[in-house]
Amino acid sequence: MKRLSIALLVTLAASTLGCTTSPTKDVITELRRELDRYPAYSVILEDMRREGSFVKRQEHLYRVVIAEPDSNGELAFRDELLEWYPVSERVWERYRPCLGMTVAAKANVEEGETPTATEECRPAGYGYVGDRRYGEWRTDSSGNSFWAFYGKYALLSHMLGGLRGPVYRNEWDAYRTARRSNRPFFGTKSQWGTTGSMTRTTNPTFYQRQQARSQASRSRFSDRVDQRAGRSRSSSSRSRSGGSRGGK
Repeated sequence: MKRLSIALLVTLAASTLGCTTSPTKDVITELRRELDRYPAYSVILEDMRREGSFVKRQEHLYRVVIAEPDSNGELAFRDELLEWYPVSERVWERYRPCLGMTVAAKANVEEGETPTATEECRPAGYGYVGDRRYGEWRTDSSGNSFWAFYGKYALLSHMLGGLRGPVYRNEWDAYRTARRSNRPFFGTKSQWGTTGSMTRTTNPTFYQRQQARSQASRSRFSDRVDQRAGRSRSSSSRSRSGGSRGGK
């Protein structure tokens, strides 16, 4: 897919959502519909932000990783960071735990199989782990089994953004168990997702913005307390002053 097509995708999704504070369509559904023509893709929730006190505006920022056949018939992957999308309160709440994770994907399947798109909250890149077309299981010096992408797909793991270290077999087995139970997977140590320790390293901007918002909120609260205290002291002073004059 050329960059122009990505731009058209952005325009289409934005037009279907509408630039309002209460969009009615699910952007994930819209993106899946547009990306379904490709043999494989991943939609990663790169960032999210919320603004406004009384009328809230929620927005998501997505990274899309797309596969297309090259001249040799092999899949070539590339990624694109899309624009900020307004999302509804329902979509915001649904994906609030999933920062930095894959929220929609379709895997490349073997010939004769039927491709299916999934919508789930899983660590970015886990959909390609275990697929021997992209890598293999190896053993480290301590006897632990870990996944290694082949050299030509090394860039794929970088595009997906979530694989900052080796994926060990026991972690991947735990992921598969969660997936069979239709549960989101945040890691055996809860290192992925919005509250995950690993996500704080890979997505620092979100937490910086959250901290700034929290500090601003505390500052506004402190100002209101000071204003009330000032009015209370002024009222008390006038009351004492009035009582003194009345006694003369």
